[in-house]
Amino acid sequence: MLKKYVWFIAGIMILLSACSTGKKSLEQGNYYDALMKAVGRLSNDPDNRKAAQVLSEGYPLAVTYYQEEIDRILTSNDPFKWKRTLDVMQTVNQISDQIRRIPAARKLVSSPKTYTSELADVQNRAAQEYYDAGMDALSRKTREFAKQAYFHFQNADDLVRGFKDSQQKMKLAKDIATVRVVVEQIPVNGKFEYSAQFFYDNVFQMLNQQFQERDFVHFFSPEEAERTNLKYPDIVLQMGFYDFFIDRPQHFEEQQELSKQIEEKYQVKVTKDSTVTKTRTVMKKGKIKIVTDQVASGGLLELKAVDFQSQKIIFTDKIPGQYLWQNKYGVFVGDAEVLDNTLANIVNNKVLMPPASQDMFVLFTKPIFNQLTDKLVNYFRQYN
Repeated sequence: MLKKYVWFIAGIMILLSACSTGKKSLEQGNYYDALMKAVGRLSNDPDNRKAAQVLSEGYPLAVTYYQEEIDRILTSNDPFKWKRTLDVMQTVNQISDQIRRIPAARKLVSSPKTYTSELADVQNRAAQEYYDAGMDALSRKTREFAKQAYFHFQNADDLVRGFKDSQQKMKLAKDIATVRVVVEQIPVNGKFEYSAQFFYDNVFQMLNQQFQERDFVHFFSPEEAERTNLKYPDIVLQMGFYDFFIDRPQHFEEQQELSKQIEEKYQVKVTKDSTVTKTRTVMKKGKIKIVTDQVASGGLLELKAVDFQSQKIIFTDKIPGQYLWQNKYGVFVGDAEVLDNTLANIVNNKVLMPPASQDMFVLFTKPIFNQLTDKLVNYFRQYN
């Protein structure tokens, strides 16, 4: 049994060694992985024969393969063939950089191939590809194509910083692709105006946290829309509370007879100078009156997203909400041992006044806010 275990461990070690030297990757034609593993192994173990063999055999094959890959890409109709060519060249350069860095690898491959002068030309051609693709998408004059154009111009600028007017074109494309949403104030009666404003501010803050400058949705308050002279938004988001109610305070009382058997210890005198401790079961009793005061509130938030130009409703929903304020307190007489933790807490509670109506309104909106967040985020994510 021990012999089998030893052979099993040895097999695992051989397998791991093969993997770490890149031999298996080389057999599968994954030249980058094979060579990087081999060089990495040689950095820790310069005399590793398997890693040296992988590097010696694999590097010429890799150079040939990558050159063939470049030739194949450049003769294809791929609209981004220069970017793909750049990727291959950078892969070759990464391998070369690793080889030059490790002395043991440099002895085996004395002159690793590196693309230098041609790399800048290919990089410019790749940036031009993205720029041309951006201009083509921009000419389609739709929001979705403008979004594509934005990323094409961004890629061009990432490849060559300040390439032509790519940054200005990015701003233009972003402007066309962005959906502008005016979030209207919530109409309520004067009694709850402050609480509704608090709810609105939280919704507006949440939307601007979820959708930031990089996104293709921008939310405006009515004041911001007026200040920025936004006369024609894409969508108007409307919200309104309906059927909000606060019930009359309810008062309930219940009485409970409590009993519990417990074990207690007592002393028994055995002799004049000695006693023993014994245990007996004793019935403990008590009576509690539990008082419950509660006030229920509830209502409905109606949500509408309206297309500004056509005034058609493109999204609507109704979100119900409710909040039950409750306070329990009690009066107890009897043996304290019969009270569990819950009843003990009730006895210790004090009489409280119900929240003010403004506060009840805020508390009622909290579960609505959580549902509203999910619905709005899920809906407007489609524009990103």
